[in-house]
Amino acid sequence: DALPISVSVECALSCPAGRVYAVEKKEEALALLAENKARFHAANLEVVAGTAPEALEALSAPDRVFLGGTSGSLEDILNVIFRKNPAARVVCTAVTLETVGEAARCFAGLEGADMVQVAVTRTRPAGRYHLMDAQNPVWIFSGEGRA
Repeated sequence: DALPISVSVECALSCPAGRVYAVEKKEEALALLAENKARFHAANLEVVAGTAPEALEALSAPDRVFLGGTSGSLEDILNVIFRKNPAARVVCTAVTLETVGEAARCFAGLEGADMVQVAVTRTRPAGRYHLMDAQNPVWIFSGEGRA
C-alpha cells in the first residue's frame, strides 16, 4: 500500500541539512506522519502534536513556513511566526471562501505577496464522450514579513 506523503516529509527530504517541524492536531495524521518519517528516513523532521498557534510557541524561530490548514487562526499564527522572525517566508493554502478572504487580507501587507488559484479538472466517461468534472480549486498565498 502506498502512503500519502505530507508536505512536511517532502520538505524534510528536500532540505536534509534543515530542521522541519510538522504541527498536527489530528491523531490519525500524527500516526501517518510518524510512519512516513520512519519510512522515508526523514530524521530532520520533528512531529509536534498540538494546535497552532499555541504549539508554535515552544519551537525555534522559523525561516520558511507552509500552512496547510489553520482552523480559522491564520492571523494569530502569522503573528507568532513574524514575532519570532519578522523576515520569515510563508506559504498558505486555502480551499474555503472564508480562508481565501482572511488570507488575502493578511498577506496583502507582506513583502512580495502573491496569490495564485489552481484548479484541476478530471474527465469521466459519458457514453462515447468524456465530461469534465472540476475538482475543488486551491488558492496559494505567499509572502515574506517585513524585517
